[in-house]
Amino acid sequence: MTPNFPATRPRVGLMAAALLLAGFAHASSHREAPFITTVPKVDASDFYMFMSYESGRTDYVTLIANYQPLQDPYGGPNYFSMDPNALYEIHVDNNGDAKEDITFQFRFKNTLKGTALTIGDKQVAIPLIQSGTVSDPKAATLNLNESFTLDVVRGDRRSGTRGSVTNASGGAATFDKPVDNIGKKTIADYAAYAAKHIYTVNIPGCSQPGKVFVGQRKDPFAVNLGVIFDLVNAPVSVITDPSLINAVPNQLDDKNVTTLALEVHKSCLTAGTETVIGGWTTASLRQARIVDPAPKAGHQTPDKAGGAWVQVSRLGMPLVNEVVIGLPDKDRFNSSKPKDDAQFATYVSNPTLPALISTVLNLPGIAPTNLPRNDLVVTFLTGIKGVNQPANVVASEELRLNTAIAAVPFAQQNRLGIVGNILAAGNDNAGFPNGRRPKDDVVDVSLVAMMGGLCVANGDTDALGFGTACKPSAVPLGATSLKLHDGVDQAVVPLLPGFPYLYTPTGGTQQ
Repeated sequence: MTPNFPATRPRVGLMAAALLLAGFAHASSHREAPFITTVPKVDASDFYMFMSYESGRTDYVTLIANYQPLQDPYGGPNYFSMDPNALYEIHVDNNGDAKEDITFQFRFKNTLKGTALTIGDKQVAIPLIQSGTVSDPKAATLNLNESFTLDVVRGDRRSGTRGSVTNASGGAATFDKPVDNIGKKTIADYAAYAAKHIYTVNIPGCSQPGKVFVGQRKDPFAVNLGVIFDLVNAPVSVITDPSLINAVPNQLDDKNVTTLALEVHKSCLTAGTETVIGGWTTASLRQARIVDPAPKAGHQTPDKAGGAWVQVSRLGMPLVNEVVIGLPDKDRFNSSKPKDDAQFATYVSNPTLPALISTVLNLPGIAPTNLPRNDLVVTFLTGIKGVNQPANVVASEELRLNTAIAAVPFAQQNRLGIVGNILAAGNDNAGFPNGRRPKDDVVDVSLVAMMGGLCVANGDTDALGFGTACKPSAVPLGATSLKLHDGVDQAVVPLLPGFPYLYTPTGGTQQ
């Protein structure tokens, strides 16, 4: 029987560690900063970057940026179209200097057909985005058609050399986006319908064709939200027992997200002999917005946007803005670029969360003592030497991937990535924090890292390059820090075996 996590008062030291879970429970980046809660269409929830593990595609890199978190499948009648007044971007740094070298830019257009019915002697517009069943792109029964363009910019994202990504079949520069999964009566086979929106594309400056898909997907993130927010209403006997990592249901299991997915040959992303790339996603809005008090008929006509692009969302490594960046700087972090991350360095080297927990509980000595926390600097800002650290790295918050480390087939992937590889003496260096795969349990890995578990895994030999201050003796929780988890197993989330990897979204009548 699945445990219900009744209220229990655990032992003092472990309770402090358990409460840390509350900081990770926003999921990877759902509503992580004050301003982003006001513009949910540009809220990035997760960013993934990994060597493709689909058969025959292992020389490719998959980049996935998820937006608009916490979508309820029944959230009609307008559902979750993307914002045509926004610029969604995926950036790649291929020389370690904390500046984008390649940027993929997505822009959206939502076209209203104005479908009407004859009611008496009048033509009256229908209130829905569909008037019948849907099975193909641009279906005649769709009252609202969503499309997007994709550009690649080399150099600075605003002043670099730009080119249009085009459909390898026919050369068009505009792509159709599937309507969200309204339900079975509207879309009988959503998986087949969505698959018609996976495009093979030609990328300027790249000799190898890539793939692109933009559309709704089942949220691939797993976390135990309700129990965590209830002051971690969970017994320590569960959250410190690795055999119970799937003790309770994933509370995001019925949520969807909107996915921007790219698959690009690794030779098109790397530069010279450097095999490590860094990646992150951003969203920007126009600087000015005017709301019309008397809007005309149409779609999204009440507001007009103009002026320069202003970045309002940023996501690379998961959980940084949630549990590392202080509340006064969360909006500023979302507007910043990796090259300027020195301004946030203290949040990483001297994290407040472990100390805050000790203070609130009046339990001194719970936080790791290896200050400054070079183990966190290496994990989140530079990459691990010999694994995913560029030769000439500038410390900055990016998700870093070594494209020379081969993909591991899904069935053999360790859900704890490199940490699990160390603990199990395995052979999986292709997972978090070397990039991030959908199966990687970043909540558990990040929890272990924040409470000093990587120092324990590192041992006194300093195999991971964290520095001599990062020793098992610097971690008051000791080996227990390596066992912490949130009671939800990322590895059991349903996924696809190939691109776009994320599963078919839950439909409004497919509960």
